[in-house]
Amino acid sequence: MSYQKLIIIGNLGRDPEMRYMPDGTPVTNISVATSRRWNSADGSKNEETTWFRVTLWRRDAENAAQYLKKGS
Repeated sequence: MSYQKLIIIGNLGRDPEMRYMPDGTPVTNISVATSRRWNSADGSKNEETTWFRVTLWRRDAENAAQYLKKGS
């Protein structure tokens, strides 16, 4: 089995949504926006936003729900 690590740096699009699984495990969903800016060959400025839906489990889920807010 192989694993990949992805680091997403951006801003939250909404407040974290935390819930508990039937066995009591905390789960938090967040939406993170990342933006990329560049100048095209004709000199015009461009911007592109990509959204990531992230699911956090257990302690990470609790920490995200407690400390993160929209825009952070």
